Amino acid sequence: MISLHDRVRAVVWREDALELLDQRRLPDTVVYRRLTVAAEVAGAIRGMVVRGAPAIGIAAAYGVVLAARARYAEHPDRWRERITADLAELAAARPTAVNLVWALRRMERVIAQTAGDPAERLLAEARMIHEEDIAANRRMGELGAALLGERGAVLTHCNAGALATGGYGTALGVIRRGYEAGLVERVYADETRPWLQGARLTAWELVRDGIPVTLLADGAAAALMSQSAVRWVIVGADRIAANGDVANKIGTYGLAVAARHHGVQFMIVAPASTVDMSIASGAEIPIEQRAAEELLTLGGQPVAAAGTEVWNPSFDVTPAALVDALVTERGVVLAPDAAKMARLMAE
Repeated sequence: MISLHDRVRAVVWREDALELLDQRRLPDTVVYRRLTVAAEVAGAIRGMVVRGAPAIGIAAAYGVVLAARARYAEHPDRWRERITADLAELAAARPTAVNLVWALRRMERVIAQTAGDPAERLLAEARMIHEEDIAANRRMGELGAALLGERGAVLTHCNAGALATGGYGTALGVIRRGYEAGLVERVYADETRPWLQGARLTAWELVRDGIPVTLLADGAAAALMSQSAVRWVIVGADRIAANGDVANKIGTYGLAVAARHHGVQFMIVAPASTVDMSIASGAEIPIEQRAAEELLTLGGQPVAAAGTEVWNPSFDVTPAALVDALVTERGVVLAPDAAKMARLMAE
């Protein structure tokens, strides 16, 4: 069921194909790309047609369905052997988002248990992953909104909304529920350089849902906090280490430092599938480096002197010590550390 403040879906399975809302074209153009082979799904993930850790995982799961259908048609007796290359290509599309590998492992377990044509069972599993994500987002929305306290404004970074998930959103799920409950009066959205997810995606989602949003340059966030204009910073996550360190869109770490200095609460909202208990700390999280052109150009036009060198990490790591609340569908962890994370994931 889609509510008044939840009308966006970025990932859709329709008529035996995967349709992805091309997020590179937003906010001006709303167009869905129809994908029928796994290589197209991997390319769409790599090329940022779809982005956001949960949405990437869901898209990859549907990509496995397309791969299995093609491999079984090619050779019914050897499809398991042949699908290995497709799984590897999907897994390599974005290295930081742990949900991608998590979803592929779920699909691999179904592959191992399936005899005969695998398409129907794999599609059922992909749909379950998708539905579970939406349910988890709604649960996180309730849990996170319960932490907000008195009515006020919040700040978010990048996009952790319906566009980044199966629907409703993680950070924006909390914001949506908080707005419905009268606890969020306004959302400040960082523009989020260099892909401008805050400007192009988050502001677009919130405007569509009728939630008041004010856009600001990334570098303006600390000044906004200094004026006591926001009570919470609420963001998503692409991977969370066993000690509670969080990898998220580049710029998140700086927000956490500024929030702590100004007494602003800092909330991470992410499904339990984002937690990677196999790595002890954020130091072990692989950080994707993206093309220099993302910083050297804007809209195809050069914005820097020729010959300028570029450092362009897509993510940074926020230490757990700077996180006031970590919200998952399993529950809330206040001031996360290794012991609290272990208890959360053991439940």
